[in-house]
Amino acid sequence: MSDSQTGVRPAANDDVVDSHEQAQGNERAPLLVLEPLRAFLDEHELGEGTIEATPIGDGHSNVTYLLRRGEREIVLRRPPRPPLPPSAHDVLREARLLAALHGTAARVPTVLATCDDAQVIGAPFYLMEKVQGEVIVSSVPAALDTPPQRRRIAEELIDALADIHGVDWRAVGLDGFGKPTGYLERQLRRFGGLWEINKTREIEQVERVGRWLAEHMPPPDATPATIVHGDYRLGNTIYAADPPARLAAVLDWEMATIGDPLADLGYLCMMWTEAEDPGGGLREHLGRVTRQEGFLTRAQLIERYEQRTGRSMRDLRWYTVLAIWKTVVFMEGNYRRAVTGGTDDPYLKAFGDGVVELAMQAEEVAGGSYGGRPLDV
Repeated sequence: MSDSQTGVRPAANDDVVDSHEQAQGNERAPLLVLEPLRAFLDEHELGEGTIEATPIGDGHSNVTYLLRRGEREIVLRRPPRPPLPPSAHDVLREARLLAALHGTAARVPTVLATCDDAQVIGAPFYLMEKVQGEVIVSSVPAALDTPPQRRRIAEELIDALADIHGVDWRAVGLDGFGKPTGYLERQLRRFGGLWEINKTREIEQVERVGRWLAEHMPPPDATPATIVHGDYRLGNTIYAADPPARLAAVLDWEMATIGDPLADLGYLCMMWTEAEDPGGGLREHLGRVTRQEGFLTRAQLIERYEQRTGRSMRDLRWYTVLAIWKTVVFMEGNYRRAVTGGTDDPYLKAFGDGVVELAMQAEEVAGGSYGGRPLDV
């Protein structure tokens, strides 16, 4: 993991405490409890001495900390504070996937230890190696900031996705990790149910897009099932800082399952901004860097994926709409946590209008355009 993901985040006073006794007077449960965590690290021979804990990443979903202990740097992942939607934020499931992918062509961090005892820090967690490199969100590392290297960044992103989808998930022990049939139907059912749990207000576009997706769903199981990342975008990867551009690791596997690989490609296209796209919105916030000269267009991303995998591309518009709709549901859940006091994240607290805007965008893309332009997916 890299602490350059979106920079180091400020921590609230009640996030990290020394002991469970120290947290008893607080209104909220802590995110880290250092004394039992130190004992766990000792048990697994992960560093020596005191722990310096720094929150890293965007912090909008699962919680990630960089732990420095002596000469050792380790990354910890745990769920956010409750209340949580059913089946969401299962970090041990995420750790199981990463461990299964270790040694395959998929580019993942190494899992060092897992803990299913919520009494240690207040929730299950896992520990993984820190991957050296840079996360590309709003700018490109100086050594890679040329048109040829930007093109290579995009090519590496597609190649890494093809590598993930090429893993024989049964051979690496992921039977039961997800159901290989009926994936798209389950996605509609699951996220429709999550919307009923997450929503803080009525948003008509969410309901209409949900119906559109059900009415236009591709033939069931037309594409053989693969591992699906579920949140595959440039900002969830780490690149080596020196040229040539090389994708070192794919991060944030919380949404991963077994299903239709085109869902990942549709999501990547949803998050990919081109020079002529309108400004504003989530796509701009997380992907404006790809407007620069050298980055592939969405059509070129799709073409390279088709060349790498040999998969026949169907109309990706449905998958792109699905990606936006799911993001609306997911972010409304995070917004709900923010307004009910489950998080101090200012980005989530300000996302109320953004959820509505994203729902409107989903309806626009379902109609075949984006920002008044014909959609190229």
